Amino acid sequence: MPLNTGTQRTADGTPDEPADTTPDTPTSDAPEADDTAGAPADDTAGAPATGTATGTASAETEEPVAASETPDPAAAAPAPPPGRLRSSLTSLSTSPLTVARVLRRTVDVLAAVLVLGALLLPTRLGNLRAAEFARLPVEAVFGAAVLTLLPRRPRLVMASLAGVSLGALTVLNLLDMGFHELLGRGFDVVLDWVLLDDAQSYLEDSLGHSRAVVAAVAVVVLVVALIAVMALATVRLAGLLGRNGARTAPATLVFGTVWVLCAATGVRVAGVPVASEHTAGLVQDRVQRVRVTLKDEREFARTARIDTFGDTPGDRLLTGLRGKDVIFTFIESYGRSAVEDPIMAPGVDATLKAGTESLREAGFAAKSGWLTSATYGGSSWLGHSTFLSGLWIDNQNRYRTVTSGDHLTVTGAFKRTGAWRTVGIMPGVQKSWPEAKFYGLDHVYDSRELGYQGPKFSWSTMPDQYALTAFERLEHGRKHSKPLMSEIILTSSHQPWAPIPKMIDWDRVGDGSVYDGIEKAGKNPANVFYDSTRVRTEYGRSVQYSLNSLIQYVEKYGDKNTVLVFLGDHQPMARVSGEHASRDVPCAIVAHDPKVLDRIAGWGWSDGLRPAHDAPVWKMSDFRDRFLTAYGSTPSTPAPAPAPAPKN
Repeated sequence: MPLNTGTQRTADGTPDEPADTTPDTPTSDAPEADDTAGAPADDTAGAPATGTATGTASAETEEPVAASETPDPAAAAPAPPPGRLRSSLTSLSTSPLTVARVLRRTVDVLAAVLVLGALLLPTRLGNLRAAEFARLPVEAVFGAAVLTLLPRRPRLVMASLAGVSLGALTVLNLLDMGFHELLGRGFDVVLDWVLLDDAQSYLEDSLGHSRAVVAAVAVVVLVVALIAVMALATVRLAGLLGRNGARTAPATLVFGTVWVLCAATGVRVAGVPVASEHTAGLVQDRVQRVRVTLKDEREFARTARIDTFGDTPGDRLLTGLRGKDVIFTFIESYGRSAVEDPIMAPGVDATLKAGTESLREAGFAAKSGWLTSATYGGSSWLGHSTFLSGLWIDNQNRYRTVTSGDHLTVTGAFKRTGAWRTVGIMPGVQKSWPEAKFYGLDHVYDSRELGYQGPKFSWSTMPDQYALTAFERLEHGRKHSKPLMSEIILTSSHQPWAPIPKMIDWDRVGDGSVYDGIEKAGKNPANVFYDSTRVRTEYGRSVQYSLNSLIQYVEKYGDKNTVLVFLGDHQPMARVSGEHASRDVPCAIVAHDPKVLDRIAGWGWSDGLRPAHDAPVWKMSDFRDRFLTAYGSTPSTPAPAPAPAPKN
């Protein structure tokens, strides 16, 4: 059949688009062309000729026009030309397919980005940079090779398991980020789950119960969603690999070869190796840490049973402090950075210098040095127990082990003598605290027993000045048949360091309701905590407040028998202290009687409240034995050689 290549005309005689030159493909329901199809077309036959000559309208999109029909000019006039009609109908029929294809490819790309991002996700916030994600993970190459070779059903099972595992590993990596940021160490999968409960309590104290519950629910939902989406992503990619095995197998071989070459030659981008085995290394590291943790539990239990002063009778303990009122005070987050950081140090150092002078005028003297804390950024109870027990307690399992035993603490030594009444002032404790027995405290005043009627200052239940006022009212200012040994925890310098109380006249403190206006006028915690510059400034101000509260208390209420030992429990979080900061905290001993400080003259500590930069640095766990020995205690067993201080 000859092709109609001439210009087609519509019913009104106007030229139409050139006819399609593609040969017709007859269909079962299309009319056959008759012998007149090759004759010149006239005005009345133009439309039918077009329909039979081009044959482009399929049965699904357009009804064929019979050759004998004569189009009605009135009806044909408003209709679009057949060529345009065919184009519109074809576009309508294919556009959903195009959209679906684009969506499928977009989802494939997102799945690949999600999986690759999870394989390369670092464990520290400071490493979240583009170079970390511009690497080739060996886990992706190996996984693609395995999934390409597996049959369909095993491939889907393997992809699902890999996705769930990768999602769980991503959650652990995010926990690592948070722990490095707050505590200066990674997340321990054996011991640290209990700290999540403490984190929830911290949120309740800071944000309120309702907001804390919402935050906890949101976190759980996000974790479940992350694991589920990661599993779906790996399954989708596995299906893509299986359907396109002929192309993915060679591509996997190419990527594997590139990885080997990059690993062999040490190719780097912005200092980061291109050939990555990040996830495999993390899994290996976590397995190793679990082994170390389980081994440490057994070894520490044996260590805790060895006690240099464990069997020393009371009459041979602390003979050099008899008759003195001894106060051990921990200042929350008071670390070396507060004394030496260029942003925080000017205000804190000025406070320490002024405090040293004002105490001297009141008849007191001081010596100070550095102790290396067992914790960083938080978990204050680990620092407290390390200092008082003489054991290195750097994780929750060690804490549980030692507090469930009878290892002698510094405070417990005072109780064993029978010569002191021992009390604790714990404004941060808001429920029963069974550890009081381990520490040898006759009575503990927690936040519920201190009589405070004022507002909370973020996490801190009450200002330090109030806590010290309550201590004076409830214990120190009363007549006792024995001297007093007290352990006081000051909390106003606890994060988020806003709002911060202000010093007021001691006679105005009352029941604490005077602080209502001070708290309302303070800064918003959210505006401070997430600003890296402002948070350091406010942290320094909070330490100044705690120091002023304690120094002024000694000036006002101290006497010739007062001995004060105060220190920080740990450094503040990395956002404040800086990356790779030491774990050192200042420690000072203040006394009115010069004989008290004469006993530690051999320690080499600095005069005054501020330790010199090069003052001695001891492990915090070394303090107990040095202190007990300096003040007349006799060891019941030979003292072991002191362990070297950990590297900062």
